[in-house]
Amino acid sequence: MSLNTYGHLFRVTTWGESHGPALGATVDGCPPGIAVDEAMLQHWMDKRKPGQNKYTTQRREPDAVRILSGVFEGRTTGTPVQLMIENTDQRSKDYGDIAEKFRPGHADITYWQKYGIRDYRGGGRSSARETAARVAAGGLARAALAALAPSVEITGYMVQMGPRRAEPARYDMAEIPRNPFWCPDPVAAADWAEYLDALRKSGDSVGAVIEVVARGVPAGLGAPIYGKLDTDLAAAMMSINAVKGVEIGDGMAAAALTGTENADEIRMGPDGPVYTSNHAGGILGGISTGQEVVVRFSVKPTSSILTSRRTITRSGEDTDIVTKGRHDPCVGIRAVPVGEAMMACVILDHLLLHRGQVGAAGGRIGPGA
Repeated sequence: MSLNTYGHLFRVTTWGESHGPALGATVDGCPPGIAVDEAMLQHWMDKRKPGQNKYTTQRREPDAVRILSGVFEGRTTGTPVQLMIENTDQRSKDYGDIAEKFRPGHADITYWQKYGIRDYRGGGRSSARETAARVAAGGLARAALAALAPSVEITGYMVQMGPRRAEPARYDMAEIPRNPFWCPDPVAAADWAEYLDALRKSGDSVGAVIEVVARGVPAGLGAPIYGKLDTDLAAAMMSINAVKGVEIGDGMAAAALTGTENADEIRMGPDGPVYTSNHAGGILGGISTGQEVVVRFSVKPTSSILTSRRTITRSGEDTDIVTKGRHDPCVGIRAVPVGEAMMACVILDHLLLHRGQVGAAGGRIGPGA
């Protein structure tokens, strides 16, 4: 299987399967001298790990990340950083009944059609378990950003569960870690708890929409035409398991606006340009404006459910399937730290690209320009 690497200069290769002995990431291109240790990375891993509440899979994984190479005396050396996370709570026997069946909505059938072999124990590489490696790599990216661009701050949160939306007028970012849904709207979080509990008990699942915002991103990151910042952000978010749609800024809603409504007007502020709105999501022509970079992505309902569904066997026979085991009733919950990790990796990658091509150059605005 090829194409397991993303990034240009900050390059991340993930490896491993859901029910293998371990999984992880090999990160090449991290600048030397970045302060990092396992405890720093573990902080981000703990946000994603399973079994923390009744709304996520009850698979009990500590998700303890180990640094095997590329770090000496607490600082990166500039050589590849190898990150490993052991799997300790696999229950492969849960999948014995579906070894010859394809789960509807899952990648079972396409992996078989493409490769002629598939790991039916949790889906192998198609499992959301793979995203643990991305979060570890994202922790390293955050450490590098803290050293190279300390103004950058990345925050993800859930804005919709199924048809039920959070209300922006009630957003309080301090609420995000206080509920199991990473939701800034406490009223919506309470409503979602009741809604998801009923779905979970009925053996069903539901989708979600996640928003990730990067504040303090310098202007000038990204490059036309094929190196756009939003192109790489969209690809990064779309690569996350179960993601079916990505928006930058107003996204699809921009199609309903007029030109006068959509234009983010500009005035000169004391420290540079100030925009009166941010319909563009902080990116124009593929290049960051210095505003907040705003990305949203939609996650489909978990395909592994206890409700019986019609399917076929590998030999082509019609049958029914119920997927036993431990699964997230809303995989969007644990997608929040994954989205943050992908944002961190892409922003760092483009920061390094910009630094390498442009350095301290670039057009100045204001007196003396």
